[in-house]
Amino acid sequence: MRSELWNPGMRRHDSIWRRLSPPQLFVGSFLLLIVLGVAALQGLPGVYAGERLSLLDALFTVTSAVCVTGLIVVDTATFFTPFGQGVILVLIQLGGLGIIAFTTVVLVALGRRLSLRHEQLAAGTLDVAPQVDYRQLVRSVIVFTVLIELVGGALLFLFWLPEMGAVDAWWPALFHSVSAFCNAGFSVFSDSLVGYQQAPFTQGVIMSLIVVGGIGFLTLEELMLYRKSGRRFRMTLHSRMVLTMTGLLIGGGWVFFTLFEWDNTLTDLPAWARVLNGLFISVTARTAGFNTIDYAQASDSTNFLTMILMSIGGSPGSTAGGLKTTTVALIALQAWSRLRGREVVSIWDRSIPPETTQRAVGLFALSAVIITATIFVFTSTETTDARLHQGFLHYAFETVSAFNTVGLSMGVTDDLTVTGRLTIITLMFVGRVGLLTVAASLARRALEPVGGFRYAYEEVLVG
Repeated sequence: MRSELWNPGMRRHDSIWRRLSPPQLFVGSFLLLIVLGVAALQGLPGVYAGERLSLLDALFTVTSAVCVTGLIVVDTATFFTPFGQGVILVLIQLGGLGIIAFTTVVLVALGRRLSLRHEQLAAGTLDVAPQVDYRQLVRSVIVFTVLIELVGGALLFLFWLPEMGAVDAWWPALFHSVSAFCNAGFSVFSDSLVGYQQAPFTQGVIMSLIVVGGIGFLTLEELMLYRKSGRRFRMTLHSRMVLTMTGLLIGGGWVFFTLFEWDNTLTDLPAWARVLNGLFISVTARTAGFNTIDYAQASDSTNFLTMILMSIGGSPGSTAGGLKTTTVALIALQAWSRLRGREVVSIWDRSIPPETTQRAVGLFALSAVIITATIFVFTSTETTDARLHQGFLHYAFETVSAFNTVGLSMGVTDDLTVTGRLTIITLMFVGRVGLLTVAASLARRALEPVGGFRYAYEEVLVG
């Protein structure tokens, strides 16, 4: 009692903390990380190789790093010193994992008991995979991340050692390993990975990191359990759907991209390199943001297919953005069920709750509205200057890339106006923390009416 009277401010702050919902904490953690990142780029010495970024461009760069997008308004390779690149890399790592998940892992590693608020954030997988211990899962997040990034960095170092030497190879190797695993797309090479069009080992490592980082920690955990237990372990419907969709999207994109660019951007490469780069384009298009071709020179078919894959993105619980593979799969399954006259969506001898498919459809509709509205804003504000007029496809591509935190561009990012840059910043943030999370964090908590009250039904014609 005496301590409460002695420090009433502590009680007040504690009360504010307790009133915050888990979605609000999640969104707030990203906002805080962005603020700290901007302060670092604006205040720390030795960040820039030349002139300092403006406040708006610093906000753009930090948001792109924290939201693991990869869109840039300045060349990361030449504008920042190695120390400045290190600041960006830290922001990518924290943003990729999620600052709340990162804090949870640290608390568990220190042997402390998780608070109820952290348990709410960490235990979201219980309904999906009840056999997976979520405490073990959050421990695995940091273990998977460190091991995979170290292995990826070591392999890239070995491949680049003869070309660069030990002193110059270790930093690009580490940077690209972290950036690839976090699906960020940032590069310390001015041309991204265009210089490695005929480097199968480099592309193989980068693709592996992107795929592993994009399938989600829950699926990675289940794959580990499956490897240990063999056929005795039943993989969840979630992970089976993630792996199936990932394989189909990579395989389908590989075929089409190779055909579309065979005699275009890949025409100067030998046949084996064209096939390899077709695969790389398919892997990176969904959310990673690295490029081995110039998308401004790519065919309209390639750019449109890229937009589709960017919209799908990676999988839930991963470092990737987009609608997510399971969301698109549920929408397709629901459409197929309706065509067959079935009310319940089923796959692999399991039925999916209607509420889940309804959330998937709602998320798709909301995403479509936001993307459409943003493209309208761009075509209204960014095409007034002849210098900036790049065409409708350029701005549609930029919008989809930003919202789904991919980072690919057709070359309009650094020419955007202030309005355009602020719009992209907002898109990257909303796309990273998730539409449903943002909506939940902004919504006031209210009790459901007693008795489940509703108004009378009335039919509306559709179609």
